[in-house]
Amino acid sequence: MQALIWAGAALTLLGVAGLVYCVLRALKARRAGLPDDALRAELQRVVLINLGALGVSVLGLMLVVLGIFLG
Repeated sequence: MQALIWAGAALTLLGVAGLVYCVLRALKARRAGLPDDALRAELQRVVLINLGALGVSVLGLMLVVLGIFLG
């Protein structure tokens, strides 16, 4: 069960790294002074990446909890 916990922790860290990437990308787009339409399109792409990263993080936490329960 240790492998399940470590794999879950790695997935969680990967998801958190994705969330940090989304924040940095959104800040970069905001500071770039893009027109409203371009900024909106960029932020929509960031939201998709953000949801994916959040999903990966949740799956990782679920693996950690499952590993603890089974262990």
